[in-house]
Amino acid sequence: MVSPGVGEGGRMLKFLRSAFSFERLLGMVLLAGFMFLYYVDPYPVEFLRLKTFDFYQQQKPREIPPPQGKPVTIIDLDEESLAEIGQWPWPRTIVAKLIENLTQMGAALVAFDIVFAEPDRMNPNKIPDTVVGLDEATKAKLRALPSNDEIMARAIRKSRVVLGQAGYWEKLETKKGPPIKKSVALLKQGKNVNPALFLPRFQSLIRNVPVIEKPATGHGIFSLVPEPDGIVRRVPTLFVYENELYPSLSIEMLRVAFNRKSILVKANAAGITFLGIHKNLQLPTDSHGRVWPYFSKSDKSKYVSAKDVLNGTADPALIKGKLTIVGTSAVGLLDIRSVPTESVMPGVEVHVQLIEAALHKKWLSRPNYFIGAELALILFGGLAMIILVPWAGAKWGLAVFLLFAGGAGATSWYLFAGLDLSMIPVIGFKLDGRLLFDAGYAGISILFMYMVLTYTSYAKEEANRRKTREAFSKYLSPDMVKRVAENPSELKLGGEERDMTLLFCDVRGFTTISEQFDAVGLTSLINKLLTPLTNVILKRLGTVDKYMGDCIMAFWNAPLDDPDHARNGCLSALEMLGEMAPLNERLKKEAEEEGRKHIPLKVGLGLNSGLAVVGNMGSDQRFDYSVLGDIVNLAARLEGQSKSYGVDIVLGRDTWIQVPEMATIELDLIQVKGKTVGVNIFVLLGGEEMEQNPDFRNLRKIHEQMITAYRAQQWDSTKAKIKECRILCEPYGLDFLYDLYETRIADFEADPPAPDWDGVFIATTK
Repeated sequence: MVSPGVGEGGRMLKFLRSAFSFERLLGMVLLAGFMFLYYVDPYPVEFLRLKTFDFYQQQKPREIPPPQGKPVTIIDLDEESLAEIGQWPWPRTIVAKLIENLTQMGAALVAFDIVFAEPDRMNPNKIPDTVVGLDEATKAKLRALPSNDEIMARAIRKSRVVLGQAGYWEKLETKKGPPIKKSVALLKQGKNVNPALFLPRFQSLIRNVPVIEKPATGHGIFSLVPEPDGIVRRVPTLFVYENELYPSLSIEMLRVAFNRKSILVKANAAGITFLGIHKNLQLPTDSHGRVWPYFSKSDKSKYVSAKDVLNGTADPALIKGKLTIVGTSAVGLLDIRSVPTESVMPGVEVHVQLIEAALHKKWLSRPNYFIGAELALILFGGLAMIILVPWAGAKWGLAVFLLFAGGAGATSWYLFAGLDLSMIPVIGFKLDGRLLFDAGYAGISILFMYMVLTYTSYAKEEANRRKTREAFSKYLSPDMVKRVAENPSELKLGGEERDMTLLFCDVRGFTTISEQFDAVGLTSLINKLLTPLTNVILKRLGTVDKYMGDCIMAFWNAPLDDPDHARNGCLSALEMLGEMAPLNERLKKEAEEEGRKHIPLKVGLGLNSGLAVVGNMGSDQRFDYSVLGDIVNLAARLEGQSKSYGVDIVLGRDTWIQVPEMATIELDLIQVKGKTVGVNIFVLLGGEEMEQNPDFRNLRKIHEQMITAYRAQQWDSTKAKIKECRILCEPYGLDFLYDLYETRIADFEADPPAPDWDGVFIATTK
């Protein structure tokens, strides 16, 4: 057996460190936490999911069916009926007449979203006890008359009537009525199955007076169970009272309408699994026996005023063959609910919407396997963030997040709204929709992981940069060491004003490059970069002020005198660019040997000259030999503008004046950040040899004409000169610069500058 070599072992160790980095371990902890939170499903998680599904129904509510497709009519105890007939409760004789009229008009059944819990206060046998002065014969006749409740009971016997009952969550003292007719047949699937554990349980059941309740065809509980935010989304079909199962009012209406003796309910240890009313009508409930009606907007056309039924003026087409339900839209009777599609809807219409959804098979469904799909979405999306963000960086992580979130969101919407893919041969199916898939929680989870991992990577990168700066801050230029050794008295605070040239050099896209390396590798890379660049600066009599991560700050004419400081600074900048090609060749070979991608290093430089204060800056305990002044800030800004103008070296005017022998071209008149006036800036393209080249001089001449025309707002002339410049500029890489000017001109043609515009461009970036 051959043991692995040192190189192979090092690569394996590096791989393990990368695979089990702090960022990835943190990501795994977050992923496990989000998946556990989904499994526990606390109310905030459920609330987010429900609000998403509410939004879907608001955007695409169920279509209101045409008149012939409306199976239920609401007999409305509306404000007009209460004004004409009197306040509620009405005498039972009027309610009896309502039942009789509906039956005569051909109603398939009459249901009540009302409970008649007390005897009618207008019963004749109560009158002798409340009216003074009646003789005994009259009292006897009144007591012999049938009660209003009995009259209503007779009307019920002659009709198909479903009476409502109200559940109450607390224990109340109620009168014990006759046994309620059983209409639920329970089929238990397994031993020790108790479906009552999963259903809403009432401590009290408010029933109708026995004389009315006994002749009714069916009895249903009309109580609704809103979500904690007060919105009715999932409607219970079954309730528990004294360990017995009772149907809701809407389910009982469907049972009676289909002439079924009972409703078949199946349950196992996980809850309710099946609710069947008819062989062609099975309701998709959750384990708690709740259904998701697909709500439409409130439909006023299915309402008929109760007074019109009593007066015989109601439209027979709205009654004949319909399931009718007596309820109220009157605000004073307090039966107002909120549903996903309406903030205010009479509670009776919620029952009607459920029946409509059932008969038209317009349910919202949330299959159990969606839970597995949603967990898988969280898992794979989270793993993608854990792998990608530390490895490829925030930009690619964001792209993958948007792909996951956008794809999941679109899938969720189309599962609800429906998607016709039958025209695509490879897929060839049509999705009817009404499936509830939750992409919101997964999206938020993945986004949070992306943000945490991005911040962690950023913090780690900043820590690496800080370590690099601390390491290089210990080094001074050889000239400074020599001067301090010769005169230790200079180790004191203070400085002097000198005419100097400042240089800033920065690596382009360093963040992306640094993500390929750990701290040790990054330090090695910076050493390989800074060493040749520093050697160039020192060879040209410059002083390296400091290393700021991947940035170099250097100056000339201090501490030693340098009359040619501007020239030496420019030559150093050109030679630093020349060092990049061989350096990148070496780095490319190393990347190929290590099996990683090579990203070439590119630098941008800015130079500026002028008066500045140079000396020992800091405190009595620690100080650095450094430089302060406006020219320092401007030099840094010029380095930043090299990227904006697509060039490598940008010179300030004071530097440009001192190097007439260099090949330079004016870039712009710009007001950089932190300045209040414009400054002329120039690009340094080469040395004396290039400056003497006739082609270059011709380019510079035409370029100067272009700049003059541009500042005079002569746009057509400027564009013509740009075309001439493009022909000559190919060897010098100035296409980006001319693209920039053409973009500005297009903007100015659309929105001209002021007549007194002086050509200054105000920079928005550093």
